[in-house]
Amino acid sequence: MNLEKGTQAPEFTLPANNGKDVSLKDYAGKNVVLYFYPKDMTPGCTSEACDFRDNHQSFKELDTVILGVSADPVDSHEKFIDKYDLPFLLLADENFDVAEKYGALKVQGSAGDEKYGMERSTFIIDKDGVLQEEFRQVKVEGHVEEALSYIKENLES
Repeated sequence: MNLEKGTQAPEFTLPANNGKDVSLKDYAGKNVVLYFYPKDMTPGCTSEACDFRDNHQSFKELDTVILGVSADPVDSHEKFIDKYDLPFLLLADENFDVAEKYGALKVQGSAGDEKYGMERSTFIIDKDGVLQEEFRQVKVEGHVEEALSYIKENLES
């Protein structure tokens, strides 16, 4: 699925590491960084999560919430958060429903032998729930700073 910038971001509800279901509409009035990543505790995903952690205060000052999404279950997210002291919610998209809505579902393999996974992608959603920017096939190094710069330069805090 291709999303269009300037249109409403797809609504979703997913279980989070805090034991609650989280919906995009819960963050109306705040900017949202919705980032999809392949797997808890892997090197690239850990680096990306820690970069978001290290810049969390800067995002917060811009009235921006960070939400991470992977197919890992909530208990895996809890361990990931505890180990790396992550100050934001991680959401469990175990059936890839939200990844598919956002075009962050990656299919590998051939017919009959397909394997599904998350493509590292980030979506910047404004206070009105409108998709303002998307980053696809993200390279971890420098990405969080790029997302933060976009928000500073383009969105109301």
